[in-house]
Amino acid sequence: MARIQYLTQIDIDFGTVRLLPDECRRIGMHKPLIVSDAGVRDAGVLAEVLAALGGLAHAVFDQTPSNPTEAGVRAACAVYQAEGCDGLVAVGGGSSIDLAKGVAIAATHEGPLKTYATIEGGSARITDRAAPLIAVPTTAGTGSEVARGAILILDDGRKLGFHSWHLMPRAALLDPGLTLGLPPLLTAATGMDAIAHCMETFMAPAVNPPADGIALDGLQRGWAHIERATKDGADRDARWAMMSASMQGAMAFQKGLGCVHSLSHSLGGVDPRLHHGTLNAMFLPAVIRFNAEAPSIQAEQRLQRMAHAMGLPGCDRQGAELANAITAMNARLGLPSGLRAMGVAPDLFERVIDGAMADHCHKTNPRLATRDDYLQMLLSSM
Repeated sequence: MARIQYLTQIDIDFGTVRLLPDECRRIGMHKPLIVSDAGVRDAGVLAEVLAALGGLAHAVFDQTPSNPTEAGVRAACAVYQAEGCDGLVAVGGGSSIDLAKGVAIAATHEGPLKTYATIEGGSARITDRAAPLIAVPTTAGTGSEVARGAILILDDGRKLGFHSWHLMPRAALLDPGLTLGLPPLLTAATGMDAIAHCMETFMAPAVNPPADGIALDGLQRGWAHIERATKDGADRDARWAMMSASMQGAMAFQKGLGCVHSLSHSLGGVDPRLHHGTLNAMFLPAVIRFNAEAPSIQAEQRLQRMAHAMGLPGCDRQGAELANAITAMNARLGLPSGLRAMGVAPDLFERVIDGAMADHCHKTNPRLATRDDYLQMLLSSM
């Protein structure tokens, strides 16, 4: 059975941040906690969003780590409860939005956070008591503003997913103006994150034709505009397209993801200094080659359809042209040449494979990977 469900109210255009006070009132937030990070604050973007709130009472937590942690959730939750907040506004990239989702759980549910992790059977334990959330993304990458999941590093070092329709933001205000001037490497890394999402969810075997269409259109937009956005931070058309591609990749998430994310979630937990979007870009070529042999990929010509959306002349059944195009794009964008250039050593591989095998994305890949398969993907990505 295929279940197709879309819930978040989305406004996308320059200036949509001005809708924030109206959206707070619509949802019933009288004093939201604004969840952000130091980079967004120092860039002046947080001040722009706070100004849009007008006179609405609020509190601020701007210490989200680059990879959101259980400790960060506790710190933000303490502010939420001490200030008497009744909702959340996440302002930032996927880290701030995911941390806010963690607070939405922790501030309203009892017990340790790991109780609610997907691989611990926790999704059903997340109820409609979860605090309401509005998402205002300041990067075009994760798409967490329209997704039901969050990825958090727990105190025990595991990087786990939390998934529930109750975590869906009630509103997503996608203002491309907030991404103007984003540094080139961050634009590239978050943009490749969005492209990886569109590609990997399209390759997932679940039946969901609307999600497939959304993912392919997002891939077309992202691939056509990522270089422009990276090279010219003031390119308004490119910034709009990348924000849409990010949102579209996450709208298609309900099909599931796969080995790219199993590996990047695991390696990001082992070494939290590594950027998630950059890891996705590194793993994508190897996973495309691995997935090429999957019956669903071959039967539905999924590699060829992605190649067409990317404007490539064609793609063989082994996915070489597609994988090579990703590698070449990474190089043109100035991203690392592989895991070795990111400081990853092979002595981490066993721990990474342990985490990948347990990750919630492992079983939704179109071809089930073994430990040796993951090892080969890691070696190919070095």
